[in-house]
Amino acid sequence: MMFSQLESAVLTFPLDQRAALAQKLLLSLEEPNDAEFDRLWGEESARRADECDAGLVQAIPGEAVAAKARALLK
Repeated sequence: MMFSQLESAVLTFPLDQRAALAQKLLLSLEEPNDAEFDRLWGEESARRADECDAGLVQAIPGEAVAAKARALLK
């Protein structure tokens, strides 16, 4: 089925069914599957490591981050 045919068919659905489908479609964009998540995180971690190696960013010790988070929650 071509996209235009699918779109035309879906637009004939009742409002509640279109809304449910729209919600599922939006959620599918927000939550990558496991393989996509692993690929994206691999790219992000490599980018962050490169930034650290190049001296573009400075690492913050986990203890300092935790202390700041606790202070913000008080």
